Order: sequence, then C-alpha cells, then structure tokens
Amino acid sequence: MSKQLFFNQFREILSQYKRVVIVSHVNPDGDAIGSSLALYYFLLKFGIDAKVIIPNDFPSFLAWMPGVENILIFDKNAEKGVELLNSADLICYLDFNHPSRTGLVHNDLCHCKNTPRVLIDHHRDADYSQFIAYLSEVETSSTSELVAELIQHFGFDKYLDDNIATCLLVGIMTDTGSFAHSIYHPDTFEICGKLISPTVDYQLIHSKIYSTFSENRLRLLGFCISNRMTILDGYNTAYIYLSKSDLEEFNYQVGDTEGVVNFPLMIDNIRMSVLITERQGVIRFSFRSKGDFSVHELAKEHFNGGGHTNAAGGTLECGMEQAIKAFLDVMPQYKEELNK
Repeated sequence: MSKQLFFNQFREILSQYKRVVIVSHVNPDGDAIGSSLALYYFLLKFGIDAKVIIPNDFPSFLAWMPGVENILIFDKNAEKGVELLNSADLICYLDFNHPSRTGLVHNDLCHCKNTPRVLIDHHRDADYSQFIAYLSEVETSSTSELVAELIQHFGFDKYLDDNIATCLLVGIMTDTGSFAHSIYHPDTFEICGKLISPTVDYQLIHSKIYSTFSENRLRLLGFCISNRMTILDGYNTAYIYLSKSDLEEFNYQVGDTEGVVNFPLMIDNIRMSVLITERQGVIRFSFRSKGDFSVHELAKEHFNGGGHTNAAGGTLECGMEQAIKAFLDVMPQYKEELNK
C-alpha cells in the first residue's frame, strides 16, 4: 500500500472508529513507546478514545516521557487490558507486524480477530492480509518516523505539539542509535529538524535518554566489556554473554543492557556484534552489524527472530552454554561473507 493511499484511508478511519487501542511489542523500546504515544496524542485531537497497551514494562530511562502514565502495562493489569481490547472498535499495531511479538497479549489479540486492525511498522515479513490499512516501510529509520510522516500529511502546523514532537524524537533517536545507523534517506533529518523547536529541546531529550545511567548499569557495562566480551578471530565478530546470575549481581533493571551490543562495533575490524542474555527463562540474542551483512537473515534462519539488515533479535529456549554453542556452530556458514 502506498503512503498516499494509507494517508487517505487513515483520514476515513479517523471518522469511522472512536475506540482505538494501540498495541506495541514485548520488551518495548524507545521507538515502540515513542510512536505509540505520538499516535495516542494525535488521535485524542480527533476526539477518539485512544488507549495504549504494552505487554511488559519499559526501560526506566523512558519514564520521563509525556503520557507514559497513561500506558497500560499488560502483565501488571491483564484484566483491564483484556477489557480494553474487547471493547475496541479498532486495534493499531505499532512497531511490530505479528501478534506473536506481543508476549502475554498474543492470545487476547487473537481472540479479537474480528476487530479491524491497522499496521504502522518498519520491520520485514508482514502479513498484510490481516489489516484494513497498513503503512509498512522497511527502509525507514523507525516507526516513529512513519508516524511523523502521517501527522505531517495532516499538517504539522495544526496537529504537532510538544508532546508529540518529543515522543517522535525519542523514537527516531533511539532506533538509530542517536543517528549512528538506519538512516536510509535525508527525510529522517528533515523531519527531525521540523520536530525541534524552542520548546522542544533536542539536547535535553538526548541527555534524559543517554545520560541517566544508574551506578549498577554503568558497572554492568564495564563488566560486559572486560569480562564477557569475546572476539572471534577470523570472523570479524564479537559477542558478549550475560547469564541470569550476572544480571542479578548488578541488580539488573529493565533497559540496563540497552545499547551494550553496539560497543564491540567500535572496534575497527568488527562487522558483527552479538549480545546473548539469559532472562525470563529464555536466551535472547541481539545482533548488530556494519555494512551490508544482514543479521536479519542470520536471526531468521537460526534464532527464531529477525528485524533489519543491521539490527535484529532472536530467542532460543535452552541454557547459556547451549546458546553460545548454537551461535558458534552457525558462524562458519557466514565466515566468507563476514570477511569480505
């Protein structure tokens, strides 16, 4: 579906649906929260009864964002979450494209299969047949950028306010690693330029996201690099692993490992970095790469995941030793490509 067609259909949607639930993915990040809250504030301007549901809690460094107090965290109030889903006349998927990415919300989303759905997302492999309208652009920095384009179509001069601008900047900033990657076209910078104003301070937003580490989080980062980072000679790859006991030692809080996977990419010859963590009974993989090496393909093929060319995730249900072995076992398949 073209952007223009989606924008036209969304205008009709605004006049037809009045109880809208916005849902995002499990372990929500800055883009999930930013895009969801920006759309939430936008819908309120049309008199729509909008609600935001996330499967579980968000990182503490996002707790200052406007509107977070209005988010329903499903694993803390499932009964209310189910009630909102059942009463909605429209459900919007933000920053994911399949119900399986919503953790505990998954089953209840499936029970609402007759409720119309809209998709706004930038991930691959979407099944568009389940949506009445969709805006899905893989080569876009973030879902927040897509929401910004939607609001811009309606008119920034009329609908953009400080709350929306702040949420959109958080989403774009965090999903690009503070504009270090996933910039596919100059539109990203042009939109951000329009979001910044005398009352929307980019430097302050950046500081709130990246300069509010707890002591434990900073010590965990040091431990990751000095004690848990391994360089795979001959593969231009580094990986870091953190067991459940490692995380407990540093009093792990949601979001404390955010960005850790990016640090090995600072090494000149490293083309792929992997963070392997043991949480909530499963092993989680976070993949990052430089250049055209697709971690999406690797994650999709071997680790029940996927994402983008340079950023992807996956999971395995096993112990840490087995997970590391599984990762090392597949590496020879990618040696030639990693050494290009």
